[in-house]
Amino acid sequence: MKCMDLKTFERENVFGLGKENSDYARFFVGNSYLNPLTVPGRCPVFLANVTFAPGCRNNWHIHHAKEGGGQLLICTAGEGWYQEAGKAAVSLTPGMVITIPAGVKHWHGAKRDSWFAHIAVEVPGKETSNQWLEAVSDEEYAQLHG
Repeated sequence: MKCMDLKTFERENVFGLGKENSDYARFFVGNSYLNPLTVPGRCPVFLANVTFAPGCRNNWHIHHAKEGGGQLLICTAGEGWYQEAGKAAVSLTPGMVITIPAGVKHWHGAKRDSWFAHIAVEVPGKETSNQWLEAVSDEEYAQLHG
């Protein structure tokens, strides 16, 4: 369900908005928020609720790993987009799970007319790292409909 109203969205966003995602803001177009759900070092899997304001998206990026690694997105509220390089964008709605293998160039974010939240799961692996790349251009983003 698309949701432009923040108060309505916050009722749907059961894992909470969290704090402004200032540490990673340079890798996002628009405003995003981060609410960690596990504590690194105390849990072998890092989970965080990532919330995107309408029109917000992260840059193209790749999760690298020598073994294992990658990311899972568990969509929880609002509507968004996910796209792998060279493929059509996928419309995201609550309940969807996206599996992103290590080494796949991709981006994700909110639709223009909806807040969006997903739980980001860092898949454990050996020698993991994230490579942040170019922004998703306004022209690329404007071509998406839905």
